[in-house]
This record gives sequence, structure tokens and C-alpha cells, in this order.
Amino acid sequence: MGSAFRQPKAVWAVAFACVISFMGIGLVDPILPNLASDLHATPTQVELLFTSYLVVTALAMLVTGWVSSRIGAKRTLVAGLILIVVFAGLAGASGSIGGIVGFRAGWGLGNALFIATSLAIIVGSASGGFAGAIVLYEAALGIGIAIGPLLGGLLGSIGWQWPFFGVAALMAVALIATLVFVAPTPTPPQRLSLLAPLKALRHRTLLTLSLMALAYNWGFFTLLGYAPFPMGLNSMQLGLVFTGWGLLVAIFAVFGAPRLQARFGTVKTLYGSFALMAIDLLVIAMFTSSQITLIIAVIASGAVIGTNNTLVTQAVMMSSPVDRPVASAAYGFVRFIGGGIAPFVAGILVAAVNIHLPFYIGAAALVVAGILLASGAKLVTAAERSAIDEDDMIEASVPELGGAGNASGHPVVIAVGQSGFTEPVLAAGMRIALEFASPVELVHIRESEVIDEQDIDLETPEDAAAVMQEQIDRFAAAGLAARGHVIAHVGTHADIGRVIADRAAEWKARAIVVGPSRRSTAHSGQGSAIDELWRSATCDVLIVRVRSATVTAVTSASDPPTATVPTR
Repeated sequence: MGSAFRQPKAVWAVAFACVISFMGIGLVDPILPNLASDLHATPTQVELLFTSYLVVTALAMLVTGWVSSRIGAKRTLVAGLILIVVFAGLAGASGSIGGIVGFRAGWGLGNALFIATSLAIIVGSASGGFAGAIVLYEAALGIGIAIGPLLGGLLGSIGWQWPFFGVAALMAVALIATLVFVAPTPTPPQRLSLLAPLKALRHRTLLTLSLMALAYNWGFFTLLGYAPFPMGLNSMQLGLVFTGWGLLVAIFAVFGAPRLQARFGTVKTLYGSFALMAIDLLVIAMFTSSQITLIIAVIASGAVIGTNNTLVTQAVMMSSPVDRPVASAAYGFVRFIGGGIAPFVAGILVAAVNIHLPFYIGAAALVVAGILLASGAKLVTAAERSAIDEDDMIEASVPELGGAGNASGHPVVIAVGQSGFTEPVLAAGMRIALEFASPVELVHIRESEVIDEQDIDLETPEDAAAVMQEQIDRFAAAGLAARGHVIAHVGTHADIGRVIADRAAEWKARAIVVGPSRRSTAHSGQGSAIDELWRSATCDVLIVRVRSATVTAVTSASDPPTATVPTR
């Protein structure tokens, strides 16, 4: 964990911008009643702040991939920051609710461009691999979500304009730091089509799960956007309430969701969280006049929302039949539409009927989300169980070196990492393969990471293929028949152990050689890939201890380590 915070200045610049961006989630909640009273606006008009922001964000999700694939990640990030600075400042300077609503739309466009590239730049610029980058990003998420409402309440107690000016000033600092410290990023080799996200929604699975996310977001943003009005609190008090809410969102997005998923699976966890969210909204609907009930219900909803934000995204990414960047854009477009419309509709319903109805409808939306999940549950469960795409297999010719490459024997499976423990693992695997004249199956997992509502590939297919080809050539030069398998993975890190064990069983492997699980420190709640491999493997497993350069031999899936063998 400590190494996660020893990062280049570029990473800190973008991480700071992430904190400010996540602050924007709850920043405006404490000032909503003040905006209505000071600008003589109705609650319905004030709710348009959410609608314009989120609907434009939804539409922008269709073009962010198209833009970033043509101008590169840094330029896209800078463009987003500029738009946020300009439109947040203009919103604060505006003297009418209509002006603020319009400027929030521009803010939404900037935020979409920023969201699309910030995590990718942090991962690409971080030192020590992606594990430290993910920890730092999660820290930014937690800090931003937690202190955003508090800052909004503090500045809002001075005047409703100051939260907007505060965001503009802080993002301006982040913009300057990004321009100075973040190196230019190359334009991606593959350009995304502008219509690709819309075409992707023709796939039933992606459309169904995206509609599930829309229904969930309807309930979520009904609570977030309209609950401040019946509470009867001032800006500072509302800031404290939503700070409590934000703390639970961050904690459960980063730590709670992975642990619940590891224990119960994605589908069961989502069923439970949808049900709890529906109950929470029903309580708000029934006891809207009780201030203490509203406060408790809003704060408690943070735990469920944090869990849902991570697992709904992961369910979509695991089950999508199209490339993840395209799936992410299509899914983001649909879900933000629901989040944008819900607060505005809530204001209309309150004016036409009563203040209880929007929350009843929000609870019903969560029921609809559960029904849509049920219609795609088998696909999500199947995707979670396999947690992989079809692997890209790479082969190499083997020179005649005394017949060492016996391609027909039981192979040695070697899990190839990106760096660090790769050399000792490869050395140990090569020794075993040479001793038994066994062929070699090299397995490299190309992971993606889902944090809160964002999904990112942690390694490009080209980089993974290059890593694999280099090692295949090395084994071929030693006279060993070697094949390489690059496997795309979405799911928990424990799934990786199951994937390797299943492949080894399919190939009737003699042994599996792996290094320690690097990811278990970042997400300890998800379970270790090595622990799961140990439980699932049907052949011998050798775990390389990197620091001592030794190999720990595990003779079966149920036995503890029984021997320590030097690798050199």
C-alpha cells in the first residue's frame, strides 16, 4: 500500500483532478433548496441541474471514445478539464436558473471527456504497475465523494454561487498541473466508430443490462436529486448528511462490493442490493415528513449505492458481446439517461400529485431493475463463472535440439506476469519442462478493472501479445514446444485462479508454475488468485517466492506447501 503513493507528478496531477471530479457528485445537493429560494425557482426547475448535466453526459458517452481514439488521452483529458473550468465558473456567475441549467450541460460534456480518460492516464503513468495506480484512484474516489457535499455545504452557506466557483478554481489548478506534468499520449492505433455504441445496443444482453442500469439509476437519482427538499435543513446540515452518504458510497464501492461479490456472486449481491434500495425508497416515501427518518435513510442508501455502482458496471462488462470500450460507452449512454430524467420527473410529480409519489416510483424502478436482471441472470452467472473471453493463442516453431520439445506429453503450465516475478517463474517452469521433456503452455491473463462505475483495460492486447511472444521465443530457443494463451478477464481476482486451473485440467497438465498474487493486496476482499488456484487445481502447483527466489511445491489442491526448492 505504501508504494501506491510514491508516484510521478503526472499521476498526482490527474489524481487531484479526480478528487475534484468526484466531489461534483454531491457538491450541489446541499445548495438545491437555496437555489430554489434565492432565484425564485420551483423545485422542478432546480432539478434541471441534474437533468441537463446527466443527459448531456449520456449523449457525450457516445462520442468520447470516438474523440479519444483520434486525439489521444491527454488531449481529451485537457479538453474535458477546460470545459469544466469554463462552465462551472459561468454557472456561478449566472443570475438565473435557466443560465445555470445551460452551463451545467457544458459541465456535463467536460466531465464525460474527463471520465473517459482519467483512469487510463493514471494507470499508464503510474510507477510500479497498475496495482498502486488502482489504489491511488480508489483513494481519490473516496476522498472526492466524501468531502464533496461537505465542501458544498460550507461554500453554500456563504452563497449558492461559491460551490461552482470553488470547482472552477480547483479544476483550473488541476488543468495547469496536467498540462505541465502529464506527458503527451499517442493516438490509439484503432479508431472507434461514432455509431459503434448505438449498434452495440442491438445485442439483447447489452441492451437488457443497460436498461437494468437505467432503472437502478432512476431510483438512485430520485433519492439524490429530490431528497434534500423535504429534509428542511440548511446548506451546512445537508452537507453533513451527504458527507455521511458519500463515505458509505466510497467504502462500499471500493471494499464492500468486492467482498460481497466474492462471497455471494454478482447476481445474488445485486438482487439483495436492489431489494434494499427499494425498501429504502419505500421508507422515504412513507415517512417523507419525518426529518430523522429521511436523514437515516439517505445516509444508509450510500452503502447500497456504492455496491451497485461497482457491480452493475461489472455485470455489464462481464456479459457484453462487444469490445469493452464500446460496451462501456453504450451502457453509459443508457444509464445516464435514466439518471438525468428521474429528478426532473420527480419535481413534476410533486407539483401535480404529492411529495411521496416520486419515491414510490423510484422503489418500483428498483423492482423493474431486479426483473431485468433476472432475465439476464443466467448470462451474467455464466460469464462470471468463466470470467474470460476466448484466448488468443500464439505458437512458435521449435528448433531441433535433441528432442527436448516433446509436444505430445503432459505439458507444464506457466502463468506469465507482466513484470517483477516473471523471471523466477519462467526459470522454474523451464527447469521442470526440460527435466521431463514436456511441452509448455504459457498463460497470460489480460485483466480489466471495474472501480465504482468505470471499467478499464489494464493492458492493451498488443502489449500482452508482445510479452507472450518474447517468452515463447525464449522457450523455443531452448528446444521446448511452447504455446501462448492471452486471455481477457473481467471478474474477481479469484476467478483468475479458477481459469488457470480449468485450462490446466483441460490440457492434462503435469504441473502449474505461478508467482505470488500481486492483486490480493489491493482488493483483499476479493480473494487471492493463488488461493483459488490451490483449491481448484488437479495437478501439482509450484508457487515461486520472489524475494527468496525459491519455489514452494504444492503436491495437491488440498495439501499445504510441502517443500521448498531453490530456483537457481
